[in-house]
Amino acid sequence: MPPKSRQSQNPNRQAWQWADTTEPARITQENVQTAYRIGLKACPMDGRRNCKNNPNCLVGLGESQWLGEIDDEAFQEIEDPNNERRAEGSFVGLKNLGATCYVNTFLQVWFHNQEFRSAMYQYVEPDLPKGDKRTTSPPRSPKKTSVVKSSPPSPRKQTGPLQEEDTVSSTTGCPQGSPQKNSSPPTSPKKPPPPMDHNDGLMPTTVCGHLQFIFALLQNSSRRYIDPSAFIQSLGLDTALQQDAQEFSKLLMSLLEDSTRYQPNPWVRDIMQQFRGQYAYSTRCNRCLQGSSRPSQFYELDLSIQGHTDLSQCVEEFLQEEKLEGDNQYFCSFCQSKQNAARLISLLSLPRVLNLQLLRFVFDRNTGHKKKLNNYIRFPEVLDMSRYLRKPENEVVYELQAVLIHRGHSAYSGHYIAHIKDKASSCWYKFNDEEIQKMEGKKLQLGCEEDLEGGQKQPKKPKLQKGSHASRNAYMLVYNRRMPEDEGRGEPLPVETAIPDRLMNMVHRDNQKFEEWVREMKDMRQQSVVSGKARHQEITELCELMPAEEGEAYEWISTDWLREWLSESNAPRSVDNSKLTCTHARADPHKVSDMKRISKQAAEMIYSKYGGGPSLSDAASLCWECVRVTCAQLHAKARVAEDHKFITSTNREKVDRNKGYWVGKESLRVWRQLAMKKLAPDSGGEGNGENGVQPDDSEPTSSQGAKSSQGSSHENMENGDEDITVFNEDITCDHNHLLPDESSRRLVSEAVWRRLRAYFTDAPEFRGSQHVCQTCLMKDKEGEQREELHKMMAGEQKAALMQLYQDKNRPGWEKKTVQELYIVNRLFVEEWRQFVKQPLRYDPVSTVGNMALLCPHKGLLYRPELTGSDPSHPGLLVWPAEWEVISKTFLVDHTIRVFREDEDRLVSKPALCEDCLDARVLQEEQERREYSSATIYIRKITSKEEKIANLQRAELNLSSSEEENDPDFQQMNTAAKKRKISKEVSANNVVAASINQVRRSSRHRRTRGEKQFTISSGQTLRDLKIQVMHAFSVAPFDQHLMLNGHALVGDVATLGSLDVQPGSVLLLKVDEPVEDPMMIEDFAKASVPEEGFKGTGLLGVR
Repeated sequence: MPPKSRQSQNPNRQAWQWADTTEPARITQENVQTAYRIGLKACPMDGRRNCKNNPNCLVGLGESQWLGEIDDEAFQEIEDPNNERRAEGSFVGLKNLGATCYVNTFLQVWFHNQEFRSAMYQYVEPDLPKGDKRTTSPPRSPKKTSVVKSSPPSPRKQTGPLQEEDTVSSTTGCPQGSPQKNSSPPTSPKKPPPPMDHNDGLMPTTVCGHLQFIFALLQNSSRRYIDPSAFIQSLGLDTALQQDAQEFSKLLMSLLEDSTRYQPNPWVRDIMQQFRGQYAYSTRCNRCLQGSSRPSQFYELDLSIQGHTDLSQCVEEFLQEEKLEGDNQYFCSFCQSKQNAARLISLLSLPRVLNLQLLRFVFDRNTGHKKKLNNYIRFPEVLDMSRYLRKPENEVVYELQAVLIHRGHSAYSGHYIAHIKDKASSCWYKFNDEEIQKMEGKKLQLGCEEDLEGGQKQPKKPKLQKGSHASRNAYMLVYNRRMPEDEGRGEPLPVETAIPDRLMNMVHRDNQKFEEWVREMKDMRQQSVVSGKARHQEITELCELMPAEEGEAYEWISTDWLREWLSESNAPRSVDNSKLTCTHARADPHKVSDMKRISKQAAEMIYSKYGGGPSLSDAASLCWECVRVTCAQLHAKARVAEDHKFITSTNREKVDRNKGYWVGKESLRVWRQLAMKKLAPDSGGEGNGENGVQPDDSEPTSSQGAKSSQGSSHENMENGDEDITVFNEDITCDHNHLLPDESSRRLVSEAVWRRLRAYFTDAPEFRGSQHVCQTCLMKDKEGEQREELHKMMAGEQKAALMQLYQDKNRPGWEKKTVQELYIVNRLFVEEWRQFVKQPLRYDPVSTVGNMALLCPHKGLLYRPELTGSDPSHPGLLVWPAEWEVISKTFLVDHTIRVFREDEDRLVSKPALCEDCLDARVLQEEQERREYSSATIYIRKITSKEEKIANLQRAELNLSSSEEENDPDFQQMNTAAKKRKISKEVSANNVVAASINQVRRSSRHRRTRGEKQFTISSGQTLRDLKIQVMHAFSVAPFDQHLMLNGHALVGDVATLGSLDVQPGSVLLLKVDEPVEDPMMIEDFAKASVPEEGFKGTGLLGVR
């Protein structure tokens, strides 16, 4: 089967194909309908894709999801509210308020301490009335017989206020909610669960009171998770700022002890003793063996993990003896002098609940910031502490109760979760804010959680024995002491935990509010089904009515509105056809692809319900004027295309000069655009879409040949069709004659010219035998003579001053034989070299401006011995013979001569002006050290490039005497060594040269691996390293910045004091590539001073 033609494949071209052969004044009704594609056949209703260019195609707009039978569940706009209900036999989670996951983990740990929870229930707020009745309610924590679902709850839809949970905290990286799930048909947002009432008059007023309420909700709430906002606010914590979890634990323990100290119930008053142990700081003099011991209490033991792999090693280091010697000697009160001594910590007693803080967050002396230690630490489920006590007891055994975990590589961000053992069921659970999951399996991975940041190579996990675990993220271990059956502390724990009536009433009211919300959501779900069915029926009926049959009344409607109508679950906006109309307020024939043709009956139903407009009905909506204009454009394009074909073929023939005509090459290239502007002004000279006319590239302008006449306003026409407005103006001079430059025109036959003249009746006509403009010709000849003169001058000056031009054999005072030299302005030499190299581009230099090197007193401003040694110096030394040529060839404003008076003394005429010299140096030094918005360049080099640079430097530093006097060395250097090094050095010549010679220049040529920075002299080195960090993704502590071979050190030092000047090129050497982006982020975060818990209720200040 032959392939379809291009026209049949393009509906737009097919709709206007008739315009090629139809005069604009003779278009018919059939032509107009064809342009609007009214006669195209509609696609079958079982199609899947919508035909954009067919206004009768009404499939693939989104109607498929509405047609046919739809289950009621598909109309649900609100997810089942029971998903927010606490499952039977499960625990209650805690909402993450942004960066409060570290608080949530401690709340869950303390809640599962039944003795602590019971004591908190017995806490009496100072403002509570006497005789507060209490009731008992069985805890809802799982029993041994209950089964807790191990699978996490399914994702839930959340919008409105709860949409904030569906993000990740920018400060901590804590997951705060779950992603939304879309259904079909589309649904509207649901109403979020009701917030907990924190404005009730029964709400607590103290930290312990809020802790009471949280424990009561965790025990008896009907919600899947609760909001700890009131407790967080009572502490004055910033919910968006991650704090030190270990410091929070210490401060809150101290705060709770202060809060319970004056409670009337002794059980409550002494509850914090279960966390409190005692150790002693003991110091013993090595001389008299006398010492001192100072007992101290603790809530937790802070164990260093650096360099350790096992918990026992950490405890042993904590208790290890410390030697006090040298500058750290101990002042012995018995000896009355400083003596060598030994200091150690002795455990006197251990608490019932032993909190072991693993110091994962330490201060890095190299970087000056905190960092996290991610090494594995082994820890047992059963810990025997008997051997660590000063007076060992029979059995001091602890069982692991909880593991607190910090996920993430950084000390400044991450996420906190907890693994906690439930005493009632002896099962372990993972508490991750709102989500709680039972940990199942024969081998529990306690303390093991994947890091938030991927892509890093994980260290190998150590081998474990039965009953032990290892974690690289655990930062706190909670152990409960195993107590003998006949040993107890105070009264035995009650079977049912007593809860105050006030708290039970508050929990009950919150549960009632939650149940009301559940009922409201169920009603809304039912309403969604009713409205969904009504919409289903409406769309089904309209889809059957919309196709417009042949001869039936119809209307145009926006395709975008139809898509929106079929995709939205609720009623869409009113119909908007304003973008479909032309300037004559009718349907635009060029926007047929953006509209659909539907039946009149369906359109009236749509407008009656949704409103809008304007209405575009039947044949009255078809714009004949727009069709006529387009027809004129297409007709003109067909004519131009035919003439273009004739002109192209005819121009291949040879033309007699006496019978031909001159036309500009640029005019011939763009003649079709110019013709279209005349025939169809609305086309703008260029076609749009598939009917566009592209520039004719068959006659490119010549890239070689003489320049256009200097007397012409069209010299060096580089903008092409943008400059041509009148045909043949590119070969017409300012005197309206033919330009002399024959390379800008070509000869065409009389037949071609007649075709072109038909379009451009006002174009200048130039016969082939016509003479060129004599005025312009004379100017061109003068210009050629001037160019020849410049070439001759450049050649003569170059021959006379060859060494100065080539910058070879330059004089210097290091040669003792040199007795006399002259100084010329370096700017003169640079401009002269430009002229000699390109005499047609630059004007000749006539004056040597040496006055710039003199002060107002006509004294020399620069020391003659330094002149010429620095490329940035404004003066240049020349030989006397060179000066003789310069003084005869150029106009010299002042002669500067320098001669050697004796071996170590140079004399200049004019003499050196010391006062002005000192003033100039002082001013330049001040300008060099005080600048703003200056540009410097930093080039990153690898270790290989540094090695190559060292090899090149070593080779360049060889003295001439070694090369001349040592034939063995010379042979090796030119043979084996050069062969070995040349491959690397030659390939990296630019890098090596730039490393060896950092040259400042007003025109800097950047190389690969180099970036530009804007700095000021008062900016510190630390600030520059932060800029480098963002540009090169290199952490500041891995950066080594070099200037002229010297390392820049001192983060607080200013760039001006480090001699970093505008235009300097710094080299950046990187120790190791940083794979962890969190480390780079940490440096930026560490720039902000840490305030910790300053200003919070944990320090007693709000």
